[in-house]
Amino acid sequence: MLSLDEGKTLVRITRDRIRSHLQGKAYVPEEAGPFLRDKSGVFVTLNTYPDKNLRGCIGFPEPVYPLIDALLDAAIASATNDPRFYPVKLKEIDNIVIEVTVLSSPELITGVSGRGYLDAVEIGRDGLIVEKGFYKGLLLPQVPIEWNWKKEEFLSHTCIKAGLPPDSWLNDDDIKIYRFSGQIFSEREPGGNVVELQR
Repeated sequence: MLSLDEGKTLVRITRDRIRSHLQGKAYVPEEAGPFLRDKSGVFVTLNTYPDKNLRGCIGFPEPVYPLIDALLDAAIASATNDPRFYPVKLKEIDNIVIEVTVLSSPELITGVSGRGYLDAVEIGRDGLIVEKGFYKGLLLPQVPIEWNWKKEEFLSHTCIKAGLPPDSWLNDDDIKIYRFSGQIFSEREPGGNVVELQR
């Protein structure tokens, strides 16, 4: 678990990295603690302010890279490479709220199938990854809260994100479902106070 101060550091680095990139400047983050060298999954989410519409969200679900490396790459990718949106422009950065979600290692849900997944998933605690062959989709723990989804909807939408039929979790024995948790650090307003969101 990261402290709030560490979470503030992650959000500040993300904002500085995006701004520097959009200005065409090099960016080297300050040394801010050994936690940045621990391998961890991380996602960067950008939301417009004050209407809170999604503007970009990209990250690394697996703890493959040191947190700082994954964060720096996810920051740029969320701002410029999310295929759902046109790239963020420099003039927008002061109207965007930054959210950083640090992930636990995904855990394969075993011993259940079909409706058994409903007992294995907890809204507000779990993010989900659905995988079948080359198909893979991920939704962060905060998504079902924001959309007021029940467990069935959460599982179905994760299947859709993977490019699979929405009922795949219910009747496809070849599907794999992983759960993970996330610590969420978010600005209250662009460049403002950072809080850890309690879901």
